[in-house]
Amino acid sequence: MVLSTLYPTDFQMHLFHEGTFYQSYQLFGAHVLHDSDRIVTRFCVWAPNARIVRLIGDFNNWNGTEHTLHRVNKEGIWMLVVPENLEGCLYKFEIITSNGKIVQKSDPYAFYSEIRPNTASIVYPLKEYRWNDEKWQQKKQKTQGLSQPVLIYELHLGSWKKKDNGDFLTYTELANELIPYVNEHGFTHIELLPLVEHPLDASWGYQGTGYFSPTSRYGTPQELKYFIDQCHQNGIGVILDWVPGHFCKDAHGLYQFDGTHLYSYEHQADRENVVWGTANFDLGKPEVNSFLISNAIYWMEHFHVDGFRLDAVANIIYWPNSYESKPNPFGIEFLKKLNQVVKEYDETVMMIAEDSTEWPQVTAPTLYDGLGFQFKWNMGWMNDMLEYMKTPSDLRNQSHGKVTFSLLYAFSENFVLPFSHDEVVHGKRSLLNKMPGDYWQKFAQLRLLLGYMITHPGKKLLFMGFELAQFDEWKDKDQLDWKLMEFDMHRNLNAYVKELIKIYKRSKPLYELDFLQSGFEWIDVHNRDQSIFSFIRRGKKEDDFYIIICNFTEKTYTNFKVGVPSDCQYREVLNSDHHEFGGSGHMNKSVLAGKNGEFHGRPYHIQMNIPPFGISILRPVKTRKERKGSGKEKVRSHASSRGKRE
Repeated sequence: MVLSTLYPTDFQMHLFHEGTFYQSYQLFGAHVLHDSDRIVTRFCVWAPNARIVRLIGDFNNWNGTEHTLHRVNKEGIWMLVVPENLEGCLYKFEIITSNGKIVQKSDPYAFYSEIRPNTASIVYPLKEYRWNDEKWQQKKQKTQGLSQPVLIYELHLGSWKKKDNGDFLTYTELANELIPYVNEHGFTHIELLPLVEHPLDASWGYQGTGYFSPTSRYGTPQELKYFIDQCHQNGIGVILDWVPGHFCKDAHGLYQFDGTHLYSYEHQADRENVVWGTANFDLGKPEVNSFLISNAIYWMEHFHVDGFRLDAVANIIYWPNSYESKPNPFGIEFLKKLNQVVKEYDETVMMIAEDSTEWPQVTAPTLYDGLGFQFKWNMGWMNDMLEYMKTPSDLRNQSHGKVTFSLLYAFSENFVLPFSHDEVVHGKRSLLNKMPGDYWQKFAQLRLLLGYMITHPGKKLLFMGFELAQFDEWKDKDQLDWKLMEFDMHRNLNAYVKELIKIYKRSKPLYELDFLQSGFEWIDVHNRDQSIFSFIRRGKKEDDFYIIICNFTEKTYTNFKVGVPSDCQYREVLNSDHHEFGGSGHMNKSVLAGKNGEFHGRPYHIQMNIPPFGISILRPVKTRKERKGSGKEKVRSHASSRGKRE
């Protein structure tokens, strides 16, 4: 590189201040560059209200007298070229504000940082990495779209599993242990709680200081690339939890960066996030747009991430602290621009909104005035179902509508059904411990809830530990309760989860038409007295459908009539009451013949056993061999023995 290219062009600076420099990290931050006969390190920072900006670090004994940055434009871009290779050196910017105050700040565009509690940035070049995920990238191009199975395992890397001495596993160690585990269970994606650098472990990464700096808690950026590469080579997509709405107020971070509220709103009512003690990004400021959208592109380009789950979208759509829910035009336009830019860069990247509001068209294209997300979390379904499940079974007939209500709006957006980390902390209890009743009933109802979730329209997300049936809430300072797998009921629940996921991924009716009304039909939605729900899930082919029956009470029934659309035979492909799952064994081992006689508004019906606190999944028998079979084989084998999707 010739020396003249070390300096920003007028066009780059124009784009940055316009809010459209979507690879601004190539200019800002610390870059080790090659001149024709030497190696230099360039530092660039935006601090328009600074009087003086100095570079301090371990290379100058933290004395910036000889390393003063030069202001290169009136809008406040500062730059310094040091004629040395400073790779690996610690550094900060020492800023003298307009009122003479001195602040020492980490680099907003730093690519690596000291491990907490230290706060310096590290000169870390954007090194090349030899990716081996070509097959994954090709597969994404072919299988992208809304008609694919999506089952996300949300996890916090620091508390999934720890070393014997209590230390965190590294990115490399996680690749060796986590990836086989995820594949064994069958999840399609993992979603990682925020990996941006953050000072406080207890914030779980949601209060960041280094948006371009993968947290050093678990290793280097190169090691994180290895982890993601290994995920892709093993068929696992990687989604990052990302927080473009607010940031940490620690002194070394973005807060009052140049002595003014540079990255956050000027007015206190808009700036201060009183719930989390953070500062809200000023999304109307063009330079902040360049910063945040560049950050998304950075994670895509240099870490090959497959998606972003945007945290607290409600805090972006509406003005913060606005109890009358006043729309924020800057936030709305930012979301549209972000989603449009990401889609143009890579249309396979999943953009997921964690949005608790009723804002319309969150997942509609920006072309049609939507926000442009691909998916939105269905917080209403989550809240209704957990409230319903916490209700004693003999009172559930009074809360019948909590189950049925979600189907009134299930196809208004492209929904993900979430049971996330937020539902198993702060005294809310674990999923298992939310279930009422005795020990056996808790497990039975958790199996039922998971089965209903998998068969309900929408993609799925579950937080780590559910598959172990943890009694305790998530403990972010400890690892998961792995010793539970020594106990039968927990092993049985884990076996059920694996089988349920197998059936989901192999069964097109359970995911192909998730977002179309034609993919779902109630059979009986009115059975309030018995709290039994039955419905049909359909695939694209007319004869490709499943029948699902859920019993939310402890009562069992024999010869229970269910209306069906066809007079064919039906086979039970999953019964959550199977002995191998810890159930009581109320099964339907033989094929169920459709009989003439209208029932539930259908021309035919079947008669079957209904298990207590159980879910039964039935499918039409399609082959002569199945019709002639004895039907005495274990129910689990019906799904797991088939080598292709039905």
